[in-house]
Amino acid sequence: MKTLISAEPKAKTCPPRRIPISEKMTASKLQNAYDEIADQYEKKVWFDQHVLGVARLRKKLLSKATGKILDVACGTGLNIPLFPAGSDITAVDLSPKMLEVARANAAKHGLNVNLAVMDAERLEFPDANFDTVVSTLSTCTFPDPVKALWEMKRVCRPNGLILLLEHGHSNLPWLANFQDRNEYKHFQDHAGCRWNQDPLDLVQAGGMRVLKSKRSILGMFHSIEAVPAA
Repeated sequence: MKTLISAEPKAKTCPPRRIPISEKMTASKLQNAYDEIADQYEKKVWFDQHVLGVARLRKKLLSKATGKILDVACGTGLNIPLFPAGSDITAVDLSPKMLEVARANAAKHGLNVNLAVMDAERLEFPDANFDTVVSTLSTCTFPDPVKALWEMKRVCRPNGLILLLEHGHSNLPWLANFQDRNEYKHFQDHAGCRWNQDPLDLVQAGGMRVLKSKRSILGMFHSIEAVPAA
């Protein structure tokens, strides 16, 4: 696999960096955190999904996926039933426990999905292997989101599509200030989630060209369609 780290531009991550260095997530910490919450994860995100409307955003964005699809950091498999019928789906996640739930969800919907434990920052696929690469609500927790996004770009075909649903800094000043003030508490309470990053900055630093983006839900959620940059 190609090593792209040296070519990666830097992006801002989570200003104003109130998270102590000793608390920063590693891949092993992240895996353990999500293994612990796997059985309760869908209850934890129920409000965001069905009251705030994240499920609707997922459905609309993922309807654009075509061909051979890779779902990165698939979690419990919430995306899997939303892909077009007959899709060739591969889904990976760092947490074996989350994948157990995803496997059960896929079986419940009668879907044949290739599932594998894998670090988003070290995808074990050849270059230009997928028509569509998808990730939802994940860059906020990746220890190195730019590295993970470069990997998504690497495995996407040059004429392929990258679909991202991410949350980050609101464009409403009062809410952005609230996010900054509560950055560390939110990080602690939500398995390492950094909710005040700028997803568009990260995507562009990850070697992608944004075709379309739209903010929703108090300016926090971004639906992003991108392609690998030349």
